[in-house]
Amino acid sequence: QVQLVESGGGLVQAGGSLRLSCAASRLTFSIYTMGWFRQAPGKEREFVAAIKWSGNSIDYADSVKGRFTISRDNAKNTVYLQMTSLKPEDTAVYYCAADKFGSDYRVVSRYDHWGQGTQVTVSS
Repeated sequence: QVQLVESGGGLVQAGGSLRLSCAASRLTFSIYTMGWFRQAPGKEREFVAAIKWSGNSIDYADSVKGRFTISRDNAKNTVYLQMTSLKPEDTAVYYCAADKFGSDYRVVSRYDHWGQGTQVTVSS
């Protein structure tokens, strides 16, 4: 059974930084597009960032562009999300997800596997 395990969330003051990690197991990690999504209370899950298998194709939501950086290490089966200049509106549960085909990677339903999520709270 595929496992995606997120870590690195926590409480941080506005303007601070956090680095999320997502360790994958029981899948051929290097062929999957990996995405980060987030869900705030009372809101729908939304796209944050995605990176294709080679790491050469990356996309970000406009709300995080210039502040967040997605990367991956295929040798470690891990994808990262470096978050800087955090704002209170970034507060959410952050999920990583794996998509085997890599199309429509902004769409929640396209992803085959999901992690349990990690809470990020940004205080003002």
